[in-house]
Amino acid sequence: MKKRIWFNQWFTTVAHFIDMIRYNSDGIEFEVYGTSNNENALYLSYCDAAFKEPNVSGEEYLQFCLAFCRTHSIDIFVPRKENVLIAKHLKEFNALGVKVLVCPDASLMEKLDDKEATYQLIESHSFLKKYVSIPDYFIVTNAEAFKEAYYALKKKGHTVCFKPVIGEGGNGFRIIQDGLATIEELFYNGVSHKITFDHAYDILKQQSEFPPLMVLEYLDGTEYSIDCLAYDGELMTAIPRKKSKGRVRELEKNQELLTLAEKINEVLEIPFVYNIQVKYKDGKPKLLEINPRMSGGLHYSCLAGINFPYRAVKLLMMGDKAIEYIEPHFGIKASYLEKEIILKDMHLKNVKDSLFLSK
Repeated sequence: MKKRIWFNQWFTTVAHFIDMIRYNSDGIEFEVYGTSNNENALYLSYCDAAFKEPNVSGEEYLQFCLAFCRTHSIDIFVPRKENVLIAKHLKEFNALGVKVLVCPDASLMEKLDDKEATYQLIESHSFLKKYVSIPDYFIVTNAEAFKEAYYALKKKGHTVCFKPVIGEGGNGFRIIQDGLATIEELFYNGVSHKITFDHAYDILKQQSEFPPLMVLEYLDGTEYSIDCLAYDGELMTAIPRKKSKGRVRELEKNQELLTLAEKINEVLEIPFVYNIQVKYKDGKPKLLEINPRMSGGLHYSCLAGINFPYRAVKLLMMGDKAIEYIEPHFGIKASYLEKEIILKDMHLKNVKDSLFLSK
Protein backbone atom coordinates (compact mmCIF):
# COMPACT_ATOMS: atom_id res chain seq x y z
CA MET A 1 0.00 0.00 0.00
CA LYS A 2 1.25 3.48 -0.85
CA LYS A 3 2.29 5.78 1.99
CA ARG A 4 0.45 9.09 1.90
CA ILE A 5 2.83 12.00 2.51
CA TRP A 6 1.81 15.66 2.81
CA PHE A 7 3.86 18.86 2.29
CA ASN A 8 2.31 22.15 3.47
CA GLN A 9 3.26 25.64 2.27
CA TRP A 10 6.84 24.85 1.26
CA PHE A 11 9.66 26.45 -0.74
CA THR A 12 9.54 25.88 -4.49
CA THR A 13 12.62 23.64 -4.20
CA VAL A 14 10.58 21.07 -2.29
CA ALA A 15 9.70 19.82 -5.79
CA HIS A 16 13.19 18.24 -5.82
CA PHE A 17 12.56 16.58 -2.46
CA ILE A 18 9.22 15.19 -3.61
CA ASP A 19 10.89 13.49 -6.58
CA MET A 20 13.71 12.14 -4.39
CA ILE A 21 11.21 10.59 -1.99
CA ARG A 22 9.00 9.26 -4.78
CA TYR A 23 11.87 7.63 -6.72
CA ASN A 24 13.64 6.07 -3.74
CA SER A 25 16.07 3.15 -3.95
CA ASP A 26 13.91 0.89 -1.75
CA GLY A 27 10.95 0.99 -4.13
CA ILE A 28 8.57 2.20 -1.42
CA GLU A 29 5.56 3.85 -3.06
CA PHE A 30 4.31 7.24 -1.92
CA GLU A 31 1.19 9.20 -2.77
CA VAL A 32 2.10 12.87 -2.45
CA TYR A 33 -0.29 15.52 -1.17
CA GLY A 34 0.53 19.22 -1.34
CA THR A 35 -1.14 22.38 -0.09
CA SER A 36 -0.40 26.07 -0.50
CA ASN A 37 -2.23 29.38 -0.24
CA ASN A 38 -0.72 30.16 -3.65
CA GLU A 39 -2.59 28.23 -6.31
CA ASN A 40 0.38 28.62 -8.69
CA ALA A 41 2.96 27.19 -6.29
CA LEU A 42 5.17 25.14 -8.60
CA TYR A 43 5.59 22.15 -6.31
CA LEU A 44 1.84 21.47 -6.43
CA SER A 45 2.38 20.24 -10.01
CA TYR A 46 4.60 17.50 -8.59
CA CYS A 47 1.91 16.22 -6.21
CA ASP A 48 -0.67 13.50 -6.80
CA ALA A 49 -3.29 15.61 -5.01
CA ALA A 50 -3.17 19.34 -4.35
CA PHE A 51 -5.33 21.81 -2.43
CA LYS A 52 -5.43 25.50 -1.64
CA GLU A 53 -4.85 26.25 2.04
CA PRO A 54 -6.95 28.69 4.04
CA ASN A 55 -5.11 31.93 4.79
CA VAL A 56 -5.00 31.37 8.55
CA SER A 57 -2.35 30.83 11.22
CA GLY A 58 -1.93 29.74 14.82
CA GLU A 59 -4.57 27.53 16.43
CA GLU A 60 -6.86 27.79 13.40
CA TYR A 61 -4.08 26.51 11.14
CA LEU A 62 -3.31 23.68 13.56
CA GLN A 63 -6.92 22.54 13.39
CA PHE A 64 -6.76 22.69 9.58
CA CYS A 65 -3.69 20.42 9.65
CA LEU A 66 -5.33 17.89 11.95
CA ALA A 67 -8.49 17.89 9.82
CA PHE A 68 -6.49 17.46 6.61
CA CYS A 69 -4.58 14.50 8.04
CA ARG A 70 -7.78 12.92 9.32
CA THR A 71 -9.75 13.39 6.11
CA HIS A 72 -7.01 12.15 3.78
CA SER A 73 -5.61 9.39 6.01
CA ILE A 74 -2.15 10.98 5.85
CA ASP A 75 0.68 8.71 7.02
CA ILE A 76 3.57 11.21 6.98
CA PHE A 77 3.36 14.98 7.42
CA VAL A 78 6.32 17.18 6.41
CA PRO A 79 5.46 20.66 7.73
CA ARG A 80 7.18 23.95 7.08
CA LYS A 81 4.50 26.49 7.95
CA GLU A 82 3.82 26.59 11.71
CA ASN A 83 6.31 23.78 12.32
CA VAL A 84 7.02 25.03 15.86
CA LEU A 85 3.33 24.99 16.77
CA ILE A 86 2.94 21.57 15.17
CA ALA A 87 5.88 20.25 17.21
CA LYS A 88 3.98 21.28 20.36
CA HIS A 89 1.00 19.13 19.34
CA LEU A 90 2.64 15.92 18.10
CA LYS A 91 0.47 13.77 20.39
CA GLU A 92 -2.62 14.89 18.50
CA PHE A 93 -1.09 13.88 15.17
CA ASN A 94 0.23 10.61 16.59
CA ALA A 95 -3.28 9.82 17.84
CA LEU A 96 -4.38 9.96 14.19
CA GLY A 97 -1.59 7.59 13.18
CA VAL A 98 0.39 10.39 11.55
CA LYS A 99 4.19 10.54 11.78
CA VAL A 100 5.46 14.14 11.57
CA LEU A 101 8.91 14.96 10.15
CA VAL A 102 9.76 17.60 12.71
CA CYS A 103 12.06 17.83 15.73
CA PRO A 104 9.90 16.53 18.63
CA ASP A 105 11.58 18.87 21.13
CA ALA A 106 9.16 21.80 20.83
CA SER A 107 11.14 23.92 23.28
CA LEU A 108 14.27 23.53 21.14
CA MET A 109 12.26 24.29 17.99
CA GLU A 110 11.03 27.52 19.56
CA LYS A 111 14.58 28.59 20.45
CA LEU A 112 15.92 27.84 16.98
CA ASP A 113 13.08 29.88 15.45
CA ASP A 114 14.42 32.92 17.33
CA LYS A 115 17.90 34.09 16.30
CA GLU A 116 18.68 35.68 19.68
CA ALA A 117 17.55 32.56 21.57
CA THR A 118 19.68 30.44 19.21
CA TYR A 119 22.76 32.53 19.97
CA GLN A 120 22.09 32.37 23.71
CA LEU A 121 21.66 28.60 23.48
CA ILE A 122 24.97 28.13 21.69
CA GLU A 123 26.77 30.51 24.06
CA SER A 124 25.42 28.56 27.05
CA HIS A 125 27.60 25.63 25.92
CA SER A 126 30.96 27.29 26.41
CA PHE A 127 33.00 24.47 24.82
CA LEU A 128 31.38 25.32 21.45
CA LYS A 129 33.29 28.62 21.40
CA LYS A 130 36.28 26.60 20.24
CA TYR A 131 34.40 25.66 17.08
CA VAL A 132 32.15 28.60 16.23
CA SER A 133 31.71 32.23 17.27
CA ILE A 134 28.65 34.40 17.69
CA PRO A 135 28.61 37.76 15.84
CA ASP A 136 28.51 40.96 17.91
CA TYR A 137 24.86 41.98 18.04
CA PHE A 138 22.10 43.96 19.72
CA ILE A 139 18.34 43.42 19.80
CA VAL A 140 16.27 46.58 19.33
CA THR A 141 12.58 47.42 19.11
CA ASN A 142 12.66 51.18 18.49
CA ALA A 143 14.56 53.67 16.35
CA GLU A 144 16.64 55.20 19.15
CA ALA A 145 17.86 51.79 20.30
CA PHE A 146 18.66 51.01 16.65
CA LYS A 147 20.76 54.19 16.47
CA GLU A 148 22.66 53.33 19.66
CA ALA A 149 23.34 49.79 18.46
CA TYR A 150 24.57 51.04 15.10
CA TYR A 151 27.10 53.44 16.60
CA ALA A 152 28.24 50.92 19.21
CA LEU A 153 29.06 48.41 16.48
CA LYS A 154 30.67 51.07 14.28
CA LYS A 155 32.87 52.01 17.23
CA LYS A 156 34.16 48.43 17.26
CA GLY A 157 35.13 48.80 13.60
CA HIS A 158 32.28 46.70 12.19
CA THR A 159 30.29 47.17 9.04
CA VAL A 160 26.72 46.92 10.36
CA CYS A 161 23.72 44.98 9.10
CA PHE A 162 20.30 44.08 10.47
CA LYS A 163 17.55 41.48 10.10
CA PRO A 164 14.39 40.38 11.92
CA VAL A 165 14.95 38.23 15.01
CA ILE A 166 12.30 35.83 13.73
CA GLY A 167 12.43 35.40 9.99
CA GLU A 168 13.36 33.05 7.18
CA GLY A 169 16.05 33.24 4.53
CA GLY A 170 17.16 36.74 3.58
CA ASN A 171 13.82 38.41 4.31
CA GLY A 172 14.40 41.82 5.90
CA PHE A 173 18.20 41.61 5.73
CA ARG A 174 20.01 44.89 4.99
CA ILE A 175 23.64 46.07 5.06
CA ILE A 176 24.12 49.64 6.25
CA GLN A 177 26.47 51.55 3.96
CA ASP A 178 28.05 54.88 4.83
CA GLY A 179 27.19 56.73 1.64
CA LEU A 180 24.76 56.81 -1.21
CA ALA A 181 24.85 54.06 -3.81
CA THR A 182 27.28 54.50 -6.69
CA ILE A 183 26.24 54.38 -10.34
CA GLU A 184 27.96 50.97 -10.57
CA GLU A 185 25.82 49.62 -7.73
CA LEU A 186 22.70 51.10 -9.24
CA PHE A 187 23.26 49.81 -12.78
CA TYR A 188 25.24 46.60 -12.44
CA ASN A 189 24.78 44.95 -9.03
CA GLY A 190 21.21 43.75 -9.39
CA VAL A 191 18.83 44.04 -6.44
CA SER A 192 20.75 45.61 -3.56
CA HIS A 193 20.49 44.74 0.12
CA LYS A 194 22.28 47.98 1.02
CA ILE A 195 20.72 50.96 2.74
CA THR A 196 22.12 54.12 4.34
CA PHE A 197 21.82 54.58 8.10
CA ASP A 198 19.73 57.75 7.69
CA HIS A 199 17.27 56.03 5.38
CA ALA A 200 16.88 53.02 7.71
CA TYR A 201 16.54 55.28 10.76
CA ASP A 202 13.89 57.43 9.07
CA ILE A 203 11.87 54.34 8.17
CA LEU A 204 12.10 52.86 11.66
CA LYS A 205 11.04 56.18 13.23
CA GLN A 206 7.65 55.76 11.56
CA GLN A 207 6.64 53.49 14.44
CA SER A 208 7.27 54.00 18.16
CA GLU A 209 7.96 50.27 18.42
CA PHE A 210 8.51 47.47 15.92
CA PRO A 211 9.08 43.70 16.07
CA PRO A 212 12.52 42.75 17.47
CA LEU A 213 15.33 43.54 15.08
CA MET A 214 18.83 42.12 15.32
CA VAL A 215 21.54 44.73 14.60
CA LEU A 216 24.87 42.99 14.15
CA GLU A 217 28.31 42.97 12.59
CA TYR A 218 28.33 42.17 8.89
CA LEU A 219 30.32 39.03 8.07
CA ASP A 220 32.17 39.54 4.81
CA GLY A 221 33.68 36.06 4.32
CA THR A 222 32.53 32.88 2.63
CA GLU A 223 29.11 31.50 3.57
CA TYR A 224 28.42 27.81 4.10
CA SER A 225 25.32 25.74 4.72
CA ILE A 226 25.94 22.42 6.46
CA ASP A 227 23.18 19.90 5.75
CA CYS A 228 22.99 17.21 8.42
CA LEU A 229 21.27 13.84 8.75
CA ALA A 230 20.93 12.47 12.27
CA TYR A 231 18.87 10.27 14.56
CA ASP A 232 18.89 9.53 18.29
CA GLY A 233 22.09 11.54 18.80
CA GLU A 234 23.90 9.84 15.90
CA LEU A 235 25.15 12.10 13.13
CA MET A 236 25.15 9.98 9.99
CA THR A 237 26.45 12.58 7.59
CA ALA A 238 27.12 16.29 7.19
CA ILE A 239 27.75 18.14 3.92
CA PRO A 240 29.37 21.60 4.02
CA ARG A 241 27.94 23.43 1.02
CA LYS A 242 29.97 26.49 0.01
CA LYS A 243 28.11 29.41 -1.54
CA SER A 244 30.49 30.60 -4.23
CA LYS A 245 30.05 33.53 -6.59
CA GLY A 246 26.68 33.80 -8.29
CA ARG A 247 24.78 30.53 -8.51
CA VAL A 248 27.73 28.22 -7.94
CA ARG A 249 27.66 25.81 -4.98
CA GLU A 250 30.54 23.55 -3.93
CA LEU A 251 30.37 20.46 -1.72
CA GLU A 252 33.54 20.84 0.29
CA LYS A 253 35.25 18.43 2.68
CA ASN A 254 35.91 21.21 5.19
CA GLN A 255 37.11 19.41 8.33
CA GLU A 256 36.60 22.49 10.50
CA LEU A 257 32.91 22.58 9.57
CA LEU A 258 32.48 18.80 9.75
CA THR A 259 33.80 18.93 13.32
CA LEU A 260 31.47 21.84 14.09
CA ALA A 261 28.51 19.78 12.85
CA GLU A 262 29.55 16.90 15.13
CA LYS A 263 29.78 19.18 18.17
CA ILE A 264 26.42 20.88 17.52
CA ASN A 265 24.86 17.44 17.08
CA GLU A 266 26.28 16.39 20.48
CA VAL A 267 24.63 19.39 22.12
CA LEU A 268 21.29 19.70 20.31
CA GLU A 269 20.59 16.15 19.04
CA ILE A 270 18.19 17.37 16.35
CA PRO A 271 16.74 14.30 14.61
CA PHE A 272 16.16 13.63 10.92
CA VAL A 273 17.44 16.48 8.73
CA TYR A 274 18.60 19.98 9.64
CA ASN A 275 20.86 22.78 8.47
CA ILE A 276 23.57 24.92 10.07
CA GLN A 277 24.48 28.22 8.41
CA VAL A 278 27.80 29.93 9.09
CA LYS A 279 29.77 32.73 7.51
CA TYR A 280 33.46 33.42 7.88
CA LYS A 281 35.10 36.59 9.14
CA ASP A 282 38.83 36.98 9.68
CA GLY A 283 39.28 33.28 8.93
CA LYS A 284 36.84 32.07 11.62
CA PRO A 285 33.31 30.67 11.18
CA LYS A 286 30.52 32.63 12.86
CA LEU A 287 27.02 31.27 13.29
CA LEU A 288 24.14 32.70 11.27
CA GLU A 289 21.35 30.28 12.21
CA ILE A 290 20.30 26.67 12.68
CA ASN A 291 17.24 25.44 10.77
CA PRO A 292 15.66 22.22 12.13
CA ARG A 293 14.19 21.27 8.75
CA MET A 294 15.21 20.60 5.16
CA SER A 295 17.00 23.64 3.77
CA GLY A 296 16.00 25.27 0.50
CA GLY A 297 19.30 24.22 -1.10
CA LEU A 298 19.36 20.65 0.21
CA HIS A 299 19.12 19.23 -3.32
CA TYR A 300 22.69 20.43 -3.96
CA SER A 301 23.98 18.41 -1.00
CA CYS A 302 22.19 15.34 -2.36
CA LEU A 303 24.70 15.44 -5.25
CA ALA A 304 27.13 13.96 -2.72
CA GLY A 305 25.31 10.67 -3.30
CA ILE A 306 22.93 10.86 -0.34
CA ASN A 307 19.15 11.08 -0.72
CA PHE A 308 18.59 13.30 2.33
CA PRO A 309 14.80 13.72 1.97
CA TYR A 310 14.06 10.01 1.60
CA ARG A 311 16.54 8.99 4.30
CA ALA A 312 14.94 11.47 6.71
CA VAL A 313 11.49 9.99 5.96
CA LYS A 314 12.90 6.46 6.36
CA LEU A 315 14.30 7.37 9.78
CA LEU A 316 10.90 8.77 10.73
CA MET A 317 9.20 5.52 9.66
CA MET A 318 11.76 2.99 10.93
CA GLY A 319 13.77 4.74 13.67
CA ASP A 320 17.22 3.40 14.50
CA LYS A 321 16.72 0.47 12.10
CA ALA A 322 17.26 3.00 9.31
CA ILE A 323 20.55 4.37 10.65
CA GLU A 324 23.12 3.97 7.91
CA TYR A 325 26.43 5.69 7.35
CA ILE A 326 27.31 6.59 3.78
CA GLU A 327 30.57 8.15 2.67
CA PRO A 328 29.65 11.30 0.72
CA HIS A 329 31.33 12.43 -2.49
CA PHE A 330 32.94 15.84 -1.98
CA GLY A 331 34.60 18.15 -4.48
CA ILE A 332 31.41 18.58 -6.50
CA LYS A 333 30.73 22.02 -7.99
CA ALA A 334 27.22 22.74 -9.25
CA SER A 335 24.97 25.49 -10.53
CA TYR A 336 21.54 25.61 -12.18
CA LEU A 337 19.63 26.86 -15.19
CA GLU A 338 16.22 28.48 -15.20
CA LYS A 339 13.74 26.02 -16.68
CA GLU A 340 10.22 26.68 -17.87
CA ILE A 341 7.54 24.51 -16.25
CA ILE A 342 3.98 24.40 -17.55
CA LEU A 343 1.70 24.47 -14.53
CA LYS A 344 -1.07 21.92 -14.35
CA ASP A 345 -4.54 23.37 -14.49
CA MET A 346 -5.43 21.75 -11.18
CA HIS A 347 -8.49 23.78 -10.19
CA LEU A 348 -7.44 23.56 -6.55
CA LYS A 349 -10.26 23.06 -4.14
CA ASN A 350 -10.50 25.68 -1.43
CA VAL A 351 -10.56 23.83 1.86
CA LYS A 352 -13.08 26.29 3.28
CA ASP A 353 -15.57 25.29 0.59
CA SER A 354 -14.98 21.55 0.58
CA LEU A 355 -14.28 18.67 2.90
CA PHE A 356 -10.83 18.20 1.33
CA LEU A 357 -12.23 16.15 -1.53
CA SER A 358 -9.52 14.58 -3.70
CA LYS A 359 -9.01 16.30 -7.02
